[in-house]
Amino acid sequence: MKVRVLGCSGAIAKDCRTTSFLIGDSILLDAGTGVGDLTLEEMGKIDHVLLTHSHLDHIAALPLMLDAVSSQRSRPVQVHALAATISALQTHVFNNVIWPDFSAIPSAASPFLQYQAFVCGDVLSISGVQIEVLPAHHTVPAVGFAVQGDSGWWVFSGDTERNPPFWNRINTLKVACLVIETAFSNRERDLARRSLHLSPEALAQELAHIPAANHYPIYITHTKPSETSLIVDEIKRFDSSTSIDQNQHDIRWLTAGQTMLV
Repeated sequence: MKVRVLGCSGAIAKDCRTTSFLIGDSILLDAGTGVGDLTLEEMGKIDHVLLTHSHLDHIAALPLMLDAVSSQRSRPVQVHALAATISALQTHVFNNVIWPDFSAIPSAASPFLQYQAFVCGDVLSISGVQIEVLPAHHTVPAVGFAVQGDSGWWVFSGDTERNPPFWNRINTLKVACLVIETAFSNRERDLARRSLHLSPEALAQELAHIPAANHYPIYITHTKPSETSLIVDEIKRFDSSTSIDQNQHDIRWLTAGQTMLV
């Protein structure tokens, strides 16, 4: 299974694109600004969009992508999300004020967009790919995802703070790699906690949930551009100080344009 990293930043700046991953050719996980790097042909192949939550950095490109390719498609794009996320899209984005209601045009019988609600714990089979909806702990209803590949599960935390149910589930899976957010540095730890994001200090506490026998690459995502260098240094510092019996981790940094084979 191929995962293409379209965007993995917590905000925009030069060469920084917000969260979006392309699974194969037809599945998009989140629709941040990284979607804008796809060609029209690539966007036209996307049949399914799965959203972790309703925040702008994860949905910003969705209305623009649909506008770019819908007239070239013969079937609606399926948007899979929590009911609360769907409601937020309907109320605040596709409301005929911010953007046209693509679930009703060109007609209700043949729309550009259809919504598919899921709940945490659902296991979805989409385009032959098995995707499990994982718990997340954020300021709005949110989830993460586990996507089954040939060598194990590609796991994405979504936006989250400390989250024991997430670890309870993924520790039962054969994890091939983990993509986990760390949005703020330790100097912003209070802001991170209030906004329900991780800082390196909180990340260290979360990674302690991984059993010592479990080893897989851990990719850091969603860093704020102005904080990225500091976050990287703080994560390196805590992990290099981890003793062998405390389970040192294989920590890496996600980059836009990166391709992951799972």
